[in-house]
Amino acid sequence: MAEHYFEYEVWGVNALFTDPLSRGGEKLSFPIPTFQSLIGITESIYWKPTFTYVIDDLRVLNPIQVESKAVRPFDKRLAINHNTLAYYTYLKDVRYQVRCHIEWNQQREDLAADRNIHKHAAIFKRALKAGGRRDIFLGTRECQGYVKPQPFGTGEGYYDEVASQYFGLMVHGYNYPSDTGDPMLSVRMTAPTMEDGVIHFERPEQCKIVQPIRKIKAVGGHDKNLFESVDELYDQLERGE
Repeated sequence: MAEHYFEYEVWGVNALFTDPLSRGGEKLSFPIPTFQSLIGITESIYWKPTFTYVIDDLRVLNPIQVESKAVRPFDKRLAINHNTLAYYTYLKDVRYQVRCHIEWNQQREDLAADRNIHKHAAIFKRALKAGGRRDIFLGTRECQGYVKPQPFGTGEGYYDEVASQYFGLMVHGYNYPSDTGDPMLSVRMTAPTMEDGVIHFERPEQCKIVQPIRKIKAVGGHDKNLFESVDELYDQLERGE
């Protein structure tokens, strides 16, 4: 199925791809989107439990810039006088091109009848033209994002002539039991390098550093009464509903 690549451009005023080490305090963004954050953006365009996305490549178009903003984090004690001022460090004026593809979710054999790559691809492209089926967030809810169809590699990028740039160790993504079949939730780490403005992501199973977090209880299968097949959704779009 990898021949069915999806390519799009995503941009926004700010982004916060949070470094977990800064959670609970003054949040700091990674310099580039993580594999997992791009999964979330792509799923906001179009997603079904029938498949999972694999992010192949990311192209950084704008210079990597940061800016700090003063915020008042929500206090769980719900007491105004307990609120404290914090500074979050956001990425500024971000623009990326993304190339990805879908693979069938092997943990959902009950949805095998929904595996029609051509219809899923058609729905994705239509949803992309409309700006996504759900709101696009760049790492966190306060960072609104926007998407549009764009062939990967078109236009000029700030780092097109930069041969190599190393970003160090950072989060790649999470191994969710619903995707892996393993009850253990784990986090994957990677050390990406950008070459001529493009980052080629490792596949999840290629990540060598994987840290277990905790076991998660099985949530069961999908309620068939709430499931809309790709055939039904495709027919609705063809009728303009």
